[in-house]
Amino acid sequence: MILFIFLALLNGMLIGSSRAINGQLSAKIGPFKASLWNHIIGFIFLTLILIVMGQWQVDNPADIPFSAYLGGFFGALFVAVSSYVFPRLGAMNAAILVISGQMISAVFIDWQNTDSVPSLLRCLGVIVVLLGIYLSRLPNTSKNKEVIND
Repeated sequence: MILFIFLALLNGMLIGSSRAINGQLSAKIGPFKASLWNHIIGFIFLTLILIVMGQWQVDNPADIPFSAYLGGFFGALFVAVSSYVFPRLGAMNAAILVISGQMISAVFIDWQNTDSVPSLLRCLGVIVVLLGIYLSRLPNTSKNKEVIND
């Protein structure tokens, strides 16, 4: 279990770094071109990994569920939109909003998959994250206070 937790945290760090890098690329060449390059490099990387693992084979497109294609569409849109908003909102604000959107959708997806109402604790967790976003947007008043030295 600890390995999976570590991998999830590492993945989050890589996603954050990836969004910041693509945001910089987006500022130079545009969000859709930045997204295209992101996917070209990703395709090459994954192809090499599959070749090294000996698992490269061409699948019949009819055997692939439609949801897999929809996932690819959403993934490409996510990269393009992230590349557009990260330089405009800043990495912290954009990341918090992305994570909040993921949490909200995860609650609804779990609700649909388990056919049971989300627990109060899960709903409270989403509310706490959204409250955190709101609080992070408030002006910082500590800049105007003087430090008192003894």
